[in-house]
Amino acid sequence: MNKITTPDDLEADDYGPLYAAYKKVYPQSVSGTFRSIKWKLMAVCLGIYYFLPFIRWNRGVGAPSQAVLVDLPNSRFYFFFIELWPQEVYYFTGLLILAALTLFLMNAVGGRIWCGYLCPQTVWTDLFYAVERLIEGDRRERMKKVAEGYTLQRCSEIVLKHSIWIMIAWWTGGAWVLYFNDAPTLVKELVTFQAPMLAYIWIVILTFTTYVLAGFMREQVCVYMCPWPRIQAALTDEWALNVTYKYDRGEERTSLKKALERRSHGETVGDCIDCRQCVAVCPTGIDIRDGAQLGCIQCGLCIDACDTVMTKIGRPTRLIGYDNDINIQRRLAGKSEIFKLIRPRTIVYAALIAGVGSIMLYALLTRSLLDINVLHDRNPIAVKLSDGSIRNAYTVRLLNKRGFDRTIAIDVEGVSGAVAHVVGVDSITPDRPAIVLGRDQTTELRVLVTAKPAGELPKSTPLTFRVTDIGLGEAASATDNFVTP
Repeated sequence: MNKITTPDDLEADDYGPLYAAYKKVYPQSVSGTFRSIKWKLMAVCLGIYYFLPFIRWNRGVGAPSQAVLVDLPNSRFYFFFIELWPQEVYYFTGLLILAALTLFLMNAVGGRIWCGYLCPQTVWTDLFYAVERLIEGDRRERMKKVAEGYTLQRCSEIVLKHSIWIMIAWWTGGAWVLYFNDAPTLVKELVTFQAPMLAYIWIVILTFTTYVLAGFMREQVCVYMCPWPRIQAALTDEWALNVTYKYDRGEERTSLKKALERRSHGETVGDCIDCRQCVAVCPTGIDIRDGAQLGCIQCGLCIDACDTVMTKIGRPTRLIGYDNDINIQRRLAGKSEIFKLIRPRTIVYAALIAGVGSIMLYALLTRSLLDINVLHDRNPIAVKLSDGSIRNAYTVRLLNKRGFDRTIAIDVEGVSGAVAHVVGVDSITPDRPAIVLGRDQTTELRVLVTAKPAGELPKSTPLTFRVTDIGLGEAASATDNFVTP
């Protein structure tokens, strides 16, 4: 009887290494359609990130004029004409849901589009690579310099390269803190060393992380640190378009010389001439011809490299391109290709995005800029006065989200004959409590509600507090209970 091998019977070496040995990647420059797309998206993304804090937006006297601002001291978030308060944190939840659904839709349509074109790690690493090539040369030149060791020229190039990297990383960290304070003012304070110490601390932290992640860790972040490759693998399906080596057309591989010779004799050979240009340009150093891999960020640079080679040798382009295994099998069977961009999965994702986006937009357009919150006093919960009246006390918090002062009237409903009195605040109208509520602020009031019962009152009666903007007619309400002793 054969013995069954268990894990305990295996030596440690039988498992192999836990991590693959690190191999330095020297991506080669390439030109083409996808490289052009990446340059343009890099310019747009970096332009938005670095310069958005300097865009101005007029919100009136006394209000911040920065278009996008996270105002932590005043608990506000400003985005052009939108102003969000802490009570509206659900909008950020909605944005996170929209971002996740958009990632899912991208993945269902074209694989790791986010990773290849829009991810901050990809964008900044691309920028660092561009600086490296500008100073040290392209792939072969850099590899040759590394093999020759440290010379005076190489040391000077290394110092210059890292100096520029640090400057880029420093401005990256500096741009981040500008979103949390008025940008022109904070820049002046940073230059004159009058900015808060917290700003300098965050600049140092983000400078260090950008420098290390984009300058040194690079593809290691994508392979080992980022969770998205693992998540998206569970979300994809067989119809998703991914950067794919079309082995039905590329195999059997052979050199260009042998391929020409065999074709001259009427033999059929693959278009791949094993030039390894797809490997040379890959920023993570993988071979796309080995199939789907965790390290492939779907940047499309291997498509450009292969197209260049195919054009030079007179073969059709897109030996590597956006495709799926279904079409490869269909071509092998002599059938035509099918691309299903619109299918149940993409329809569901698009519908969810539209639904969540519509709900958020409706909530934003119809939200009240006047709010009220009521809290009943607990001790004493109710007081019986000498004339038989019953009084309850409440803490009322009013919120004015508009950029100007408002005259607010307070009414109570639900208890017959109930009268409200605001403690310590003189009413500007004789018939009912009315106060001036300051612009863009929260006001807390102590309100006494007194009712003289004509008959027997229930132990607890719902009581509605209604506040009304006398000028605009805008109203808000909150309900609590009026109780008897």
